[in-house]
Amino acid sequence: MTDLVRIDEEVITADDFIKFLKFTGRYDELIEDIVKDRLTIHAAHRQGVTATPEEIQERADQVRRVRGLHRAVDMNRYLDAIGVSLDDFERFVTEMVLHEKMAATIGSEAAIEDYFSLNSPKFDSVKVSHIVLDSAGKAKEIMAMLEDDPDSFAELAREHSIADTGKDGGYIGKVLRGALRSDVEAKVFNAVEGELVGPFPSDDAACFEIFTVNAKTPARLDDETIAEVRRMLHEQWIAARAREHVIEACRAS
Repeated sequence: MTDLVRIDEEVITADDFIKFLKFTGRYDELIEDIVKDRLTIHAAHRQGVTATPEEIQERADQVRRVRGLHRAVDMNRYLDAIGVSLDDFERFVTEMVLHEKMAATIGSEAAIEDYFSLNSPKFDSVKVSHIVLDSAGKAKEIMAMLEDDPDSFAELAREHSIADTGKDGGYIGKVLRGALRSDVEAKVFNAVEGELVGPFPSDDAACFEIFTVNAKTPARLDDETIAEVRRMLHEQWIAARAREHVIEACRAS
């Protein structure tokens, strides 16, 4: 097993490092990132996507500038320090270019527009505030007070809500479809601006939630939505590539 770090007489090995990642919950996320990386590179090779020498050189120069490696000697020292060969660096840079080309294809302007036109209701949004209470009786009482004085929502949230948002008058912010429980979402997205909705019990009835709809925004293809559509297209594409391969965790020896 490869030794990574020595602290006095204690040696931290690659096995120790992997165990640390698992115990801290970061292992699965990193493995998922590596798998996605390799699936993208495999797909690029199958589709005949290549990186030209000029593209590789341009990306390598950019990487060196970002790291402040302006001279060849600086670059060589850096690679020696991290234990990476020049061939490894060139392969890394080449794959960066392939990733960019695949991303440009997957999240092209035409693909984004097509997805949005077919799925635009997904990108409707509302701005909401809520009050979370610890009993049905309290929720009924606060709901009655709000019906008499809807403008008191923020004040009542600060005074009575058990959620962290209480200090902000119960304001949650922008919410897209899929971010709320399905029964709550249906009522919230069908409400008009200024309408009170609830109270909704939690699954275990330990708390009760009242919402007010501050604003409603129909779906539009702005920069934020474009970024989200691009992310969704990439996730769907990765899921499809994963189905083309046998992917299984390997047991440590």
